[in-house]
Amino acid sequence: MMNVFITGGAGFIGSHLTEHLLKNGSRVDCLDDFNDYYDPAIKWKNIENFRNNPSFRLIEGDIRDLNLLKEIFLKYEYDTIIHFAARAGVRPSLKRPMLYQDVNIRGTMNLLEMTKENKIQKFIFASSSSIYGNTKKVPFCEDDFVDHPISPYAATKRMGEIICYTYHHLYNISITCLRFFTVYGARQRPDMAIHKFTDLIYRGEQVPMFGDGSSKRDYTYISDIIQGVTKAIAECKGYHIYNLGESNVISLKDLIKLIEKHLGERAVIKRLPVQAGDMPITYANIDKARKELGYNPTVGMNEGIARFVDWYKNYSHR
Repeated sequence: MMNVFITGGAGFIGSHLTEHLLKNGSRVDCLDDFNDYYDPAIKWKNIENFRNNPSFRLIEGDIRDLNLLKEIFLKYEYDTIIHFAARAGVRPSLKRPMLYQDVNIRGTMNLLEMTKENKIQKFIFASSSSIYGNTKKVPFCEDDFVDHPISPYAATKRMGEIICYTYHHLYNISITCLRFFTVYGARQRPDMAIHKFTDLIYRGEQVPMFGDGSSKRDYTYISDIIQGVTKAIAECKGYHIYNLGESNVISLKDLIKLIEKHLGERAVIKRLPVQAGDMPITYANIDKARKELGYNPTVGMNEGIARFVDWYKNYSHR
């Protein structure tokens, strides 16, 4: 049985992973600050199915609170830290860069300090496909040059990877960094494109389309991400970076058409200029994750959007 400490465990990806770990016999402690980036009630709803599980402990708090972290790690023992907590979103990071630096860099260093001081065996860091910036070479590979991020959010995620390597090098901590490629599915954050577009189309409101709709994304269904994370936990040894995506892309305009198809509604498009910080494409090469982790995504976009729309109609907008 694993004793896991997960930050951001009430969020979209974190709650799915927590649920999976609990079902597979792990003990999970979740630290989440329930901040106001989006309605905190959504996070409380995310954890309602397992909140009373005797193997689950919820701790409300901030990863920047080093004294709180010291109290937690003095009181409880863990063999694995899974660090998902972060200020998320490319566009909001342009408006509040110092907050993103404070949470995403200082908070990560606090957790690495706890890992070092308490001799935690494994550390999993949630990185992002945004670190690839305007890289021209596609699909993106883990050994590509990624030191030109184009948003404060992306810069903090790249810095997180670098800091993780430093702690691995100095203290021999086993650390795996996972570059997530636009994760979607039930419980997806309401500000993310698939959820936001689905909601707007369903309500008959205008859908903002930045640019001409030709930008492309590699969207990854939540169950595939959870598969990849659990395999990364099992194989965490040394220092590694892995892309977790579907290794397939869809344009923005085709994504909107796919959502229209499964909703049975037409979108009212509002065309807007390209936003600063937006990447023209994300596209994961997942050969390394396939070979070293046994990662194998199975949910394509048509099936994934159908599942998401079904969840939305039956739960989300209510």
